[in-house]
Amino acid sequence: MHPAFLYLPGARLSLSELSAARLDGHVIELGEGYIPADLVEVPELRARAVAPLIPAGTAASGPTAAWIHAGGVPPPARHHVNRTTAQRLRLDTDRRVFFHDRRLETGDTCLLSGTAVTTPVRTMVDLLLGAGRTPSFLPWADLLADALPEAVAPAAREIESLHRVPGRRQALAALRGLGLRRT
Repeated sequence: MHPAFLYLPGARLSLSELSAARLDGHVIELGEGYIPADLVEVPELRARAVAPLIPAGTAASGPTAAWIHAGGVPPPARHHVNRTTAQRLRLDTDRRVFFHDRRLETGDTCLLSGTAVTTPVRTMVDLLLGAGRTPSFLPWADLLADALPEAVAPAAREIESLHRVPGRRQALAALRGLGLRRT
């Protein structure tokens, strides 16, 4: 994805110019920016669109990662990021960003257009384990399962291998529910 297709307010065009182009139907909103109206959304484009909200040393996770990988719906109102560095971070994040201080392993992330994002399997595991505490995670898991069904089986194996992890039983029940909703 060429960066020229994503217009961030204040870079090449002001917010008022982009808003006018949106009203004229030339561009549509995507994450923190705008893209040409006839451009096909791909994960790399969505990752680049939320990159301004992802602090250094973190990766997009949870609903944000599900949106990046699957798309199809508007991005979450509050983006989730996880720490990727060994040292703890003291971040002054945007109020639209929820920072999880749990460190991600190297294999749990991938780079999309230079933005660190949790892998589809790690995203599915996180969403299902968090669904017991945050029911709004379940529709994101469902969306991800529809877009990338190959992520479901490895996520199920990983959740089944966990012991004494909060949310494991609810995650396994949600995983069974994913299969029922998809048939």
